[in-house]
Amino acid sequence: MESIFYIIIISAIVFEYLISSTSTILNMNSISETLPKGFEEVYDKDKYAKSQKYLKSNSQFSLFSSSFSFLLIMVVIHFGFFGILDEFVRSKTTNPVYAGLGFFIIIFVINDLINLPFSVYKNFVIEEKFGFNKMTISIFIQDKLKSYFLIFFIGGITMFLILSFFNYFDRFGWLIVWIFLTFFSILIQPIFIHFIAPMFNKFTPLGDGELKTAIAKYSKKNNFPISKIDIMDGSKRSNHSNAYFTGFGKSKRIALFDTLVKNHNTDEIVSVVAHEVGHYKKKHILFGMIISVIQTGLMLFLFNLIINRVGLFNVFGVSEPSIYGGLVFFGLLFAPLNMVISLMSIAISRKNEFEADQYALETTKNPKALISMLKGLASSNLSHLTPHPFTVFLEYSHPPVYERVKKIEKK
Repeated sequence: MESIFYIIIISAIVFEYLISSTSTILNMNSISETLPKGFEEVYDKDKYAKSQKYLKSNSQFSLFSSSFSFLLIMVVIHFGFFGILDEFVRSKTTNPVYAGLGFFIIIFVINDLINLPFSVYKNFVIEEKFGFNKMTISIFIQDKLKSYFLIFFIGGITMFLILSFFNYFDRFGWLIVWIFLTFFSILIQPIFIHFIAPMFNKFTPLGDGELKTAIAKYSKKNNFPISKIDIMDGSKRSNHSNAYFTGFGKSKRIALFDTLVKNHNTDEIVSVVAHEVGHYKKKHILFGMIISVIQTGLMLFLFNLIINRVGLFNVFGVSEPSIYGGLVFFGLLFAPLNMVISLMSIAISRKNEFEADQYALETTKNPKALISMLKGLASSNLSHLTPHPFTVFLEYSHPPVYERVKKIEKK
């Protein structure tokens, strides 16, 4: 049985690496020297060339980092480093929950330290080179420390409860954990809005004026009360532009990046708000949560079936099964299933984006503003206008901007 687990895990790791690398190479080679029709007003020759250089830099970096990660996990499995770590945490405590916490903390810290140079290079070399990075070393360090605090506090408590439930409820542990994670996914929403997000960014209520009046008028007309409209100081870290919607019921909030407000007019921003409202009205958020809950339940059920398979643990050099080790190894064993689920999820996500665009068109009656916004965002973010279809299929949660614009123009 051990050999079967070994073949499945190694094959999954190799397959995922090859598929990802192939996608990156195809996408990098899909660059077109001809600017897609209709984008002339937002891309001049120099900017279009710059977007292609940005894609190449990110693609080359992605290939290097993914190759490094691939080699690293193969080395870790081959030399049984998980087994060494397991023996270490077991030597410090006989409590399986505390041993599990130690196991995850050590893996997280080592992984984060290994990834630190890659993160620094991404932010302070690539993003800096193309004029996006606004983050200082001080902010980078502060973000790291805040992330550590959240991971060790919220993540630590969450993992403590998960391990405790599995150990205390035995064969019904997966069901209790599923119920717990379902409630947690709901409760974390207001926690994110009121505590986590403000730790990293300053949120300033949108002041009185043309934009606030236009958004209030739109929300009232479409029976969508918004409790808060905030401007987020995204420019503190990056020149990239975005907007997002969070919350349920009376805690609904829309956050607009300050770069978005600075670079776009009122009609364009209202079209973005309408798009985000569309996701809510079309129940995309609710449907996504339901799918996530079902997916989590399925994975926990499958995990429960293999948790005591000694052969799985032997592949990683671990002699004695454990909940904490099983959670890590299960993720590698079921990577192919995760990939299938991911492909289905992002396909649904692309469909939802088209539907949200359609909702924005129907409620604003202003296709010109939505098209202008999409083109403007693509230009300011140096988006790849001609991605390879395989990369879109494999990775894109949003349809390529060129496809979205074409679909809007046909309406």
